[in-house]
Amino acid sequence: MPATKQAPKQTKKPPYHEQIANKLIEQLKAGTAPWQKPWQAGQPRMPHNPISGTRYKGSNAIWLAMQCRDDPRWMTYKQANSIDAQVQKGQHGTIVQYWKLFDQIDKKDDSGKKILGADGKPIKVTVKLDKPRVFSSVVFNAEQIDGLPELEVKQLPEWQRHERAEKILQNSGVPIKHDQYDNAYYSPATDSVHLPARSQFETADSFYAVACHEICHSSGHSSRLNRDMTGRFGDESYAKEEFRAEISSLMLGDELQIGHEFGQHAAYVDHWVRYCRMIQKRFYGRLGMRKRYMGL
Repeated sequence: MPATKQAPKQTKKPPYHEQIANKLIEQLKAGTAPWQKPWQAGQPRMPHNPISGTRYKGSNAIWLAMQCRDDPRWMTYKQANSIDAQVQKGQHGTIVQYWKLFDQIDKKDDSGKKILGADGKPIKVTVKLDKPRVFSSVVFNAEQIDGLPELEVKQLPEWQRHERAEKILQNSGVPIKHDQYDNAYYSPATDSVHLPARSQFETADSFYAVACHEICHSSGHSSRLNRDMTGRFGDESYAKEEFRAEISSLMLGDELQIGHEFGQHAAYVDHWVRYCRMIQKRFYGRLGMRKRYMGL
């Protein structure tokens, strides 16, 4: 009897978090991760959805920025069609995920009857979900879509972006001392930022970009998010803190349009790669526990 020809096995795509970690490790080694490249002031480049008005956040923002597209606009196939645009044939979308932690339900009285508002509609209340829900969506970049208008960049005037940045520095409550010559750092011991004089920076945007990076470190102070700030240069914990500050200052710099200046921390890359792998292992450990709990 002739041998039965077996159908080729289909390769299963890695989970969303693993795709991010794998690509991030790859880009970190190549020096092409989003925060390893300088971003020009006045040119917002973080991913956003022009149809819904959504500015992508967290891992979705980094994941889409890692796709190395020149156009920051992303949308679903349906959204593109809604404005008479068309995703190009053969193009593959990029997955993003959303976690729903809260939900809106109808407010009820003691007898279980819905309470109506002045408009006659049920009053809604926000409740925290016992089990967060995750939703996935596939989006396409504007470069993959025909029929879209040219990208319009709403560039803030210099005075406005500097005014906004100045307010963040002042409202942080963290003292900024100009007592350095060619160094910039945040001191957890004194909860203060230390910078060179403003006149030593090439541009005001450059000053604000560096200052905001250090302010991002200050969010880890014991009186705020209480992160481990005990590491020294070269330590893994120190590199981990720089990892956080680079990503947060990148997002803040884009929001304020002051740009982002990578500190050329080549010494951190190996630590960052190990950190990404550690996150992967932790996620799989929690996933395994959740599956056992659910009897899967």
